[in-house]
Amino acid sequence: MSAPSRLGRYPVRRRIGSGAFATVWLAYDEHLDSPVAIKVLAENWTGDLHIRQRFLEEGRFLRKVESPHVVTVYDAGELDDERPYLVMAYADQGTLADRLELSALEPSQALTVVHQVGAGLAALHDRGVLHRDVKPANVLFRSVERAVGSQVVAMVGDLGLGKAMDMSSRLTMVGGTPTYVAPEQALGEGLDPRADQFSLAALTYYLLSGRQPFRHASLAAAENPAPPPPMGLDNPEAEAVVLKALSKDRGDRYDDVECFTAALVEAMGGHLDEAPEAWMPEDPELTDSVPIDVTAGATDPEGPASGRRHRRWPLVVAAAAVLAAGAGAGWGIERAATSERTVEDRTGTLAVTVPEAWTVQVDPEQWTPLDGKQEQPSIASGTRAGWSSVTDPAPGVFVGLLPGEKLPTRVPQHNDCTGDRVGPIRDTQDGDDSMTMTFTGCPGPDVTVERVVQVNSSQLLWIQIRSDDRATANRVLDSVQTFGV
Repeated sequence: MSAPSRLGRYPVRRRIGSGAFATVWLAYDEHLDSPVAIKVLAENWTGDLHIRQRFLEEGRFLRKVESPHVVTVYDAGELDDERPYLVMAYADQGTLADRLELSALEPSQALTVVHQVGAGLAALHDRGVLHRDVKPANVLFRSVERAVGSQVVAMVGDLGLGKAMDMSSRLTMVGGTPTYVAPEQALGEGLDPRADQFSLAALTYYLLSGRQPFRHASLAAAENPAPPPPMGLDNPEAEAVVLKALSKDRGDRYDDVECFTAALVEAMGGHLDEAPEAWMPEDPELTDSVPIDVTAGATDPEGPASGRRHRRWPLVVAAAAVLAAGAGAGWGIERAATSERTVEDRTGTLAVTVPEAWTVQVDPEQWTPLDGKQEQPSIASGTRAGWSSVTDPAPGVFVGLLPGEKLPTRVPQHNDCTGDRVGPIRDTQDGDDSMTMTFTGCPGPDVTVERVVQVNSSQLLWIQIRSDDRATANRVLDSVQTFGV
């Protein structure tokens, strides 16, 4: 969709992110003098009544709950093209997934986050709602003003898979993220709050040990999981609590989420840290009541060229929209200033902004796709010569045009990557269809991202990124620009 100047009564600042089903915009509530996040159903799902119903149910479920640890829904509406939108609390401190890209949490920090997420889940359960997709990307952080200063609160968000408990036995669609999903959910059985408890325990295992308890490649693999390996903690009592909540048989888990988090707090000394201080600086544009130009892209030192069309595609790393900016540093950890540079191909058709370290080897020349018929614009930039080697890869990015009238059915699969695989996720932005896959646990740089975009009726754009972390991959992919295609 084109960048709107307003959504309902809310002036739009910029796009925060996008997912398989929705786009999220940062907007401003002029009546309440506060930034808000507005989640809009994606254009390609407008006519799907089932997806539309799921989207609206998320707003209804969140609206039922009053908790500082559940994302608040303030308002809802419908655009002129009949797509619904939800006006929600703006998570100005990013997601837990963003935070973990910077560094691991200290045990006391992890305990605080788990306790607050547990409180949010308990509030949902008290109102008869299951989350069904607890994972780092769905834990959001928001700064709040308190007597001791600005601090950060963890919130549960994205109930795109949420369901009322009295409907759980009639679900026709199995959902969830394989690494965190409970066995009974993967099997499609009737669910109760212990399914969310299992997912929270899997998240806790990850936060305390630094590794995930399971490496399921699919929901089918999560149906009958082997016992997770020992966590290797110095605190055997805390480890026992987490493993109990991860029991394959739900009857062996704690009675509810609150019992689990209470047992964990007790096992870890019975003390919760103060809420962490905010780490992202306040953006003065967020408190400006005058709408800004949300269609403007990166600064062009030569000014906008006549006839050039400027496109950008944000990285899709989850199946639902991210409600946070996702670019902040963490508790007491400041992001080191990173020098970046924009590189362009020889024809001026493609541009991408990369870390300065990725510009050791820059190739702006055209390339010849597999059909071998005609050279196409391309740009490659990496940390050294041969960065894209299969046997000895290094961080870098390739962006190139190629002929094509429709998206491929799949992208390169990178079978040597042993971690999580997210996708393929299909999305539509500004009328351009795209397909994205993210791979982790790859040899060399940990993260590999593949994206193909249908930029016009006869051309595709192929983007491949190899990065040491998802945050950098996100920034690089978000910076890709095309001109005149």
